[in-house]
Amino acid sequence: MNKLTKGVLFSGGLVLGLTLLATMGLADDQAAPAAEAAAPAAAAAPAAPPPHLDTGHTAWMLASVALVLLMTIPGLSLFYAGMVRKKNILATMMQSWVITCIVTVAWFIVGYSLAFHGDLPWIGDLSAFFLQSFVDADQGTTVSKILWAPGADANGGAIPESVNMMFQMTFAIITPALITGSLADRMKFSALCLFMVLWSVIVYSTVAHWVWSPNGMLGAGWGVLDFAGGTVVHINSGVAGLVGCLVMGKRKGLGQENFAPHNIAYSLIGAALLWVGWFGFNAGSALTSDGRAGMAMTVTQIATATASLSWMFAEWIVKGKPSALGAASGAVAGLVAITPASGYVGPIGSFVIGIAAGVICFWGTTGLKKMFGYDDSLDAFGVHAVGGVVGALLTGVFALKGVCGTSGWIEGNFGQVIIQIEGIVTVIVFDVIASYIIYKVVDMIVGLRVTEEVEIEGLDINLHGEIVHG
Repeated sequence: MNKLTKGVLFSGGLVLGLTLLATMGLADDQAAPAAEAAAPAAAAAPAAPPPHLDTGHTAWMLASVALVLLMTIPGLSLFYAGMVRKKNILATMMQSWVITCIVTVAWFIVGYSLAFHGDLPWIGDLSAFFLQSFVDADQGTTVSKILWAPGADANGGAIPESVNMMFQMTFAIITPALITGSLADRMKFSALCLFMVLWSVIVYSTVAHWVWSPNGMLGAGWGVLDFAGGTVVHINSGVAGLVGCLVMGKRKGLGQENFAPHNIAYSLIGAALLWVGWFGFNAGSALTSDGRAGMAMTVTQIATATASLSWMFAEWIVKGKPSALGAASGAVAGLVAITPASGYVGPIGSFVIGIAAGVICFWGTTGLKKMFGYDDSLDAFGVHAVGGVVGALLTGVFALKGVCGTSGWIEGNFGQVIIQIEGIVTVIVFDVIASYIIYKVVDMIVGLRVTEEVEIEGLDINLHGEIVHG
């Protein structure tokens, strides 16, 4: 039995053991008397109060917008740049930068409207085209009275729709930026720009509508639980990245040349910025500054720290040494996995999710990648798709009625796990088909990959006319 197998078996046994303990403890606390289940239905609840502007919620959401934008520039930009070779650092950072700009424009023109407006369950409409729905018809000015009613709290406190639009824009920005981790070192800049605008509008806006729109078929319709983007952001981007690296093929010299990261310190700084920004990502997804946001923040911290440790120990067992990049990657894996669960689980659930994420994503970036032989350059698939699936599935296990109003398997509702699986499979199938078509269309128009000479000499000097000195 080799070291990798021993490490995976050891870590898997630890996950199963802790899961059993968590299940036993929570079952005692959460069991409801049979008499309560048989009690007559309570009187109909009073009608919800009309939405009104809540300045506390709005202040928190404004801060969350800045935190989530920080995740892409500079967080993800530095995280990815540190893992490539010196000759491709600027090109890698430029990808995150230009995606931020491209998606901002696409989102305000049409993306937001397709994702969050309209009555159809599978796609939105153009009622917010160029954000015209934000303009008061009588005064001709944008006013704070236009609120995002679906995000209102029990007392009717809500945020301006412009703030919701900006918050969701930051998610739309980082999702395609994550894809570049699978495509590093070999994609044309022109192809990247064209692909990202098409993918953002066609794929991201569609999946966001399915999961988060008040009328979406997966969230509102099927009951899929995804608080902050396990399917919409992470599975979506990771699968698109895998499709891209398979379409383009492996990097030149892989397995023969030194592909060691140029500056792991960049990656550690980037991971730290991602960790901090993720509090806006997860806790901000409550759209309110209340107890649910506080719990989302709590479970995010627990899962992230735990995943960093579980990855570190798994790597230590298998490879003999714990690496700094591994610890940082484990933290990102924990952030990914807790994302769909952050508004639905409690501290024990987040602890188990963190353990599972660290171990399974470590295997996803080593054993799984080696098994199938694909060149997922910076492990966007191994961390984001694999971690997103782990988190989405375990959301169905550990969801607590006392936190979100919906029980998971741990409280006897195995059906929620089935619903989660249906949502995961639906997103993956759509993403594979749509992303493949977009890659092929872009390849026909401008070509996807740089020439072998450009790839060997470096993208920085050939695509952008600049180099990193020192």
